[in-house]
Amino acid sequence: MAATPAPAVTPAATATSTAPKTPGNRWNQLSAEEETLLRGLNKLRNEEKLTDVTLIVEEHRFKAHRVVLAASSDYFCAMFADCAMIESRKDEINLYGITARAMGSIIDYIYTSTLELNCDNIEEILAAATHVQVREVIERCTIFLGGKIEMDNCLAIAGMADIYGIIDLSERAHRYMCAHFEEFATTSDFKEMKVEQLRFILSSNYPLDVAEQDLVRLVCSFAIEKQLEENALGDLLRLINWPHISYRSLDELRHMNCSLDEGKQLQLPTTYYNRIKQEYMGRLLNGVVPLEDQSLPQGPTNMRGMELCLLKIGGFEWKGLTNVIMCFSPTKMNWYEMTAIPHIDQCNFGTAVLNNKLFIVGGAYDVCLKEYIHPFGFCYCPLRKTWMTIAPIQLDRCRFSLNAVGNQHLYAVGGILDDDNSDEALRMISNVERYDIAQNVWTYMPSLQENRSQHAGVVVGDKLYISGGVHLANILASMWVFDTKTEVWQELASMPTPCCDHVLVAVDNQIYACGGWHESLTESRVLVEHIYAYDIESNTWSVETQIPAPKFYSGVTAMGRTIFFVGGLDSTESIDRASAETMAYDLDSKEWWREKDSWDSPNDVWESTCVAIYVPMRDF
Repeated sequence: MAATPAPAVTPAATATSTAPKTPGNRWNQLSAEEETLLRGLNKLRNEEKLTDVTLIVEEHRFKAHRVVLAASSDYFCAMFADCAMIESRKDEINLYGITARAMGSIIDYIYTSTLELNCDNIEEILAAATHVQVREVIERCTIFLGGKIEMDNCLAIAGMADIYGIIDLSERAHRYMCAHFEEFATTSDFKEMKVEQLRFILSSNYPLDVAEQDLVRLVCSFAIEKQLEENALGDLLRLINWPHISYRSLDELRHMNCSLDEGKQLQLPTTYYNRIKQEYMGRLLNGVVPLEDQSLPQGPTNMRGMELCLLKIGGFEWKGLTNVIMCFSPTKMNWYEMTAIPHIDQCNFGTAVLNNKLFIVGGAYDVCLKEYIHPFGFCYCPLRKTWMTIAPIQLDRCRFSLNAVGNQHLYAVGGILDDDNSDEALRMISNVERYDIAQNVWTYMPSLQENRSQHAGVVVGDKLYISGGVHLANILASMWVFDTKTEVWQELASMPTPCCDHVLVAVDNQIYACGGWHESLTESRVLVEHIYAYDIESNTWSVETQIPAPKFYSGVTAMGRTIFFVGGLDSTESIDRASAETMAYDLDSKEWWREKDSWDSPNDVWESTCVAIYVPMRDF
């Protein structure tokens, strides 16, 4: 078997600052002409030629040129350009409230565009740069701190950003805190947090990794730790999203453990519970229906700052194969690049959403026009915007189905395997594997009788449905269901027509077969022109609707009660023409709709996969 590339991320890999930099966190972004000019000015400074001002900081003397300082600092520009200021006429100027070391680094930056930052000097350089208003140094400090946010310093960086008015850095630090709030609440920083800081978090609508009812417990624990008055607790509780807590969960809060120390028990005070119930019942009396008592798709742990979006994953574009994942925000009516699969550009991988995380498993890539199949798997967390690797699947496979069951398992079925695995060898093992997210292991499961590739799969409850596909050059119409509780396969009613490269989506108790193609009597490809509906209870198929403009290899998914078709190929006998068109079918109105230049993907695309997933809201 050909060697496969190693995964490009590690389990804890995260994005870092995109600012150009050299080793030691030194920044230098100048053209050759600018470097020549700065070298000349710095030489004049070092030789004390034409210097016309001396800055005195902590008894250290820094000779410089007024015009150079004024060009780099709003503070010095105002000082030297205003004749009414006494400093504009003085040869020596004392600066207070900053350190000599920091001022020396800033002057070096002004004359060389080189700045060395580390954890030891960052705070004093930021303080000095803010004092003398050297915007580029503030920007460099912001980039440095933004790339260093971790659990043990996120609160400190947030506080520093607030002190110096760096809004973007404050947002990044608070977003990190919220995305890791479950862990953050176990640290000493949570106990030491100011009430105003917790109030800001609760009012910010940043995505959180704890359920809203757990957030109530943590707010009460914080209030007990701080010995807050009941009115102060009430101010915090008013910032809870009470509609995100079901009525049946309210009584559980009465018995919750409010201790922030592991292994200790602390009963919720009766006055606190009465205040919680008062806030909750007040919302119900105003007609607010708790979201968890409504019929909603599986979503993130907490709905704060999240929205259900449409993802287009990989596929082929005019420039070739791509690993880019595009996201469409229905609230902003805009596509944007969200991330990219951290691997060699690949296709025909398995895609699934489990616990609001995106899993990409297996697939194929080309080297010198030869296709190689690989076993690697990746998981993307939209909340934390990070990728991690998962255990590789046991059989290298592509063109298979990957589906999530419950909140713990992925099932991989069929597919095309690497050359070392024949159909005979596969029958002796299994064409089905199950991934356990808690154990990070793949396990062989009872095999599907008909192996297949280019088929479709979907999950309803604890049952996995598989339909169509290709086996031994034959396009299949058969449909099977796997009961994940009894681990038994059962054949169901066949599809109305053989089909491959289609997608199954499930809404309520119906399964919809969307797109795909089959062969005519002359063995030419024929597009499936209808969406077919399978009724689980009656085990029957029916025609749901006719597709207005059928295409090969469209990305298909359901979002809410609407089925989306993204891109695809308009194919004739002589040419395949790629499309960026997005069409949608509303299951309630039974109508098709499209809004040109809004839902349409930015580029013509085919052989991409699509999913619906909750992602953090963003401003454009």
